[in-house]
Amino acid sequence: MTAQAIALHFADLRKEMDRYVIGHTTVKNGLLLGLLAREHIYIEGPPGMAKTMLAEIVAAASNLNFYLYQFHRDTRLAELVGDIVIERERGGQDGTEIIVQSIRKGGVLTAELCVLDDISRSPGEALNVLLRVLNERQFQTEKIPLLTAIATSNPTADDYYNEPLDPANLDRFTIQIRSAGLIQENRWDEVRQVIDLYSSSQFSEEVRPEPVLSRELFDQAYGLLHQVQVPELIKRGLVDLLSRFVNQFKLDPTNSLITDRSFLVKAVKILKAHALLQGRMQVQPDDLSVLTYLTSFRMPEDLDRNMPTLIR
Repeated sequence: MTAQAIALHFADLRKEMDRYVIGHTTVKNGLLLGLLAREHIYIEGPPGMAKTMLAEIVAAASNLNFYLYQFHRDTRLAELVGDIVIERERGGQDGTEIIVQSIRKGGVLTAELCVLDDISRSPGEALNVLLRVLNERQFQTEKIPLLTAIATSNPTADDYYNEPLDPANLDRFTIQIRSAGLIQENRWDEVRQVIDLYSSSQFSEEVRPEPVLSRELFDQAYGLLHQVQVPELIKRGLVDLLSRFVNQFKLDPTNSLITDRSFLVKAVKILKAHALLQGRMQVQPDDLSVLTYLTSFRMPEDLDRNMPTLIR
């Protein structure tokens, strides 16, 4: 399959998001990048910003085996990985009865795409194991079929009864997005479109995305992703940007999380993914704009806001 064909298929996925949600371009772009690059995605924003709705639309339209979980303060690990089964067995020559505990796999362990809603409400023990599973894509010694996890969260505030993910845990999500509403972003044309949509007598709140992709297509796209070329000009640009982070803006482990894994390994994958979504097999300077999806919670917010200018 060609790069142009991959781009057209993922454009169909974008159309499904646009069919039900107006605006929120940043979130939609981030979802496409994460899905194509098989990287995990974290979206943070106040309630009512269509975070979960967009994640669910993508999950259904991707035509993958997906799992949706709503976190709460008493979330247990078994709710995420399946059912814990306890059985009595007789063992040994004397027929001694023993208790054997096993897991009947489900949830995250059997999903190709999972949506983890309000992840910041998760208790620490369940969250730590979950993030390790997401990072390694295996549970104990067995590989799992998971491609991408999409996690959503409200901003950290007492009103939302949640706690911030620590930077190391948050770093497990390569794509990081701050979501804001159309009103807060002064997108008044899109505000009017939403009002017109909900004012229409033919409008239905029922959301049924068309399944437009398949696991086979995801596999073909991921194989093609690794063949996308990264010219020397792009490599120099990335190194220059990282040098500015450290030497000009004095970013270090005390005020940021600029790791080799995120900005040397993951960044290259996201650059390639953006080129492929445009139907190209080579990264171009304009693709560097997607680095903003790696900086949202990895560096001070004032510097993150200036990233588009710094990249240009």
